[in-house]
Amino acid sequence: MAIQEGDKLPDATLHVMQEGRPTPMTTADLFAGKRVVVFAVPGAYTPTCSQAHLPGYVVNAAAILAKGVDGIICLSVNDAFVMDSWGKDKNAEALLMVGDGNGDFTRSIGLEMDGSGFGLGTRSQRYAMIVDDGTITKLAVEDPGQLEVSKAEAILEQL
Repeated sequence: MAIQEGDKLPDATLHVMQEGRPTPMTTADLFAGKRVVVFAVPGAYTPTCSQAHLPGYVVNAAAILAKGVDGIICLSVNDAFVMDSWGKDKNAEALLMVGDGNGDFTRSIGLEMDGSGFGLGTRSQRYAMIVDDGTITKLAVEDPGQLEVSKAEAILEQL
């Protein structure tokens, strides 16, 4: 069953690039005592993710942070190397690019999808959430093939 608004995020370890190497970060590191916007994509460098979803958050980062948000996380079932490279390629310096390389976090919240028909294996569904001190206060999961409820502009309206 997928996680819902009001639920606490499970303990998990994700990875970010720091000083040129993948560095583990726990959900406590990322969310404890903070208000964070998270958006997840099926894959770095994939068309909708690269042309619309990530760029929307890059363009709207300052406006989102101005609403009392401590950070913006872009999450994907990709490794930290790929996420770091993609973030640099898309000028996402204001965002934290987080890899869920094995998909453990994504599975633990019940938001995985089967992309094997496209040669992608298990990936994340497209979604966005607002997390206050580890608790989900807003969760917006897209229908397959859509980018409406999780785009930056929609989340900005929820803040």
